[in-house]
Amino acid sequence: VVITEIPWLVQKSRLIEKIAELLNEKKLPLVGDVRDESAEDIRVVIEPKTRAVDPELLMESLFRLTELESKIPLNLNVLVQGRIPKVLGLAECLREWLDHLRDVLLRRSNHRKAQIEHRLEVLGGYLIAYLNIDKVIKIIRTEDEPKPVLMKAFNLTDIQAEAILNMRLRSLRKLEEFEIRTEDKNLRAELKGINAILKSEPEQWAKVSEQVRKVRDMFGPKTPLGKRRTMFADAPEHDLAAIEEAFVEREPVTVVISDKGWVRTLKGHVADLSGLVFKQDDKLGQAFFAETTSKLLLLATNGRFYALDVAKLPGGRGHGEPIRMFIDMEQDAAIVALFVHKGGRKFLIASHDGQGFVVGEDDCVGTTRKGKHILNVEMPNEARALTVVAEGHDTVAVIGTNHKMLIFPLDQVPEMARGRGVRLQKYTGAALSDVSTFNAKQGLAWRDSAGRDFSMTMKELAEWRGNRADAGRLARGLPKSNKFGRPIE
Repeated sequence: VVITEIPWLVQKSRLIEKIAELLNEKKLPLVGDVRDESAEDIRVVIEPKTRAVDPELLMESLFRLTELESKIPLNLNVLVQGRIPKVLGLAECLREWLDHLRDVLLRRSNHRKAQIEHRLEVLGGYLIAYLNIDKVIKIIRTEDEPKPVLMKAFNLTDIQAEAILNMRLRSLRKLEEFEIRTEDKNLRAELKGINAILKSEPEQWAKVSEQVRKVRDMFGPKTPLGKRRTMFADAPEHDLAAIEEAFVEREPVTVVISDKGWVRTLKGHVADLSGLVFKQDDKLGQAFFAETTSKLLLLATNGRFYALDVAKLPGGRGHGEPIRMFIDMEQDAAIVALFVHKGGRKFLIASHDGQGFVVGEDDCVGTTRKGKHILNVEMPNEARALTVVAEGHDTVAVIGTNHKMLIFPLDQVPEMARGRGVRLQKYTGAALSDVSTFNAKQGLAWRDSAGRDFSMTMKELAEWRGNRADAGRLARGLPKSNKFGRPIE
């Protein structure tokens, strides 16, 4: 990949140093080497680590970590009408600019009008002096105070008399009637145009438009000053997961979370966890295989989903860190489910009071520490269960704390992006304990606390079949824990 242009105000040497520094820190796994082959022009060569590296993904990783992509801030906090500070939108700012151009036009026109009127008054005095030049010169030479005499003799104004007296006698003799009358005529024509502008708002805006057109002609796209150095274009769309993976070396890990919510990762896929040590009064809660590029999804009792990057979790030494250090989860909220995000799946989630719905996995991924609110619950109600709706699943099994189970068709449960859902099972003095989905032809499967797997066919499940929101019947033969015990895979 050859870079021939860099952003404005970015120093090439500092940019190359930054790329080299990131390479040494192993933060650019897609980049193999960087070379500066610049002469008078810019030529920075980026070598991919392998031939299989996507150049666009490589550049996106560089854009994110270096000054190859830079932002220029635009602060539209302006003084409106020269007095009131206010943050404006682009349209409002342009409107204020046009109003400012009109205001400048009016002030310039009034100033020029005053200059012309003053000059016309002076020219009137010059014309009188020209027509009476000998008498004017005589008064100036003989009178101690010629000004009042001139004003009285020729009916001059103070400005006219002062202008005549400020001229040298030699200049007075050189006055020519034609020049005076020509200048007077031109100034009166200009004054007429200015008065027309000052009296007509449409004329004022026409002048403003003319100014804007001149600016456009001066800085147009085909002019040396106005030629664009950059282009307007839609930002390229990249797979965010792939970009995140580009910053991390992909390695297998085992995610371990204790019963009290302390999380850590172990290098490799470790099957035997018997040697793990936990804090006092704590024990193994859950463990599963993942990769350093994986993302975890956590459903909490507050109905929020939280996303965690495995690469950011602490290593296997020690007891790990509380999972709350990586997400903003309320103190009274607890973990309902924690699993590896795979994308494209569907979940059935349910609350303590038996409400639930189907939601897409990708709709559950948030981008902030506060998570993403999916299941609407209010205390004392809380999110209680989550199960994967696998391909081909068409039936729902719900079991309550009263050990009653209900089985009904999956198509009776709506798919939503967020909400409270619909009633799955009716309870009196009890609550929802667990949910599961399965294919009717394959039957319902569950696992007891000892890890033993069991199953029942739809024929064997006949007495529990019903419709959504029924109460169900006592679940004989199922675990007393009222849990189906199926892990999220």
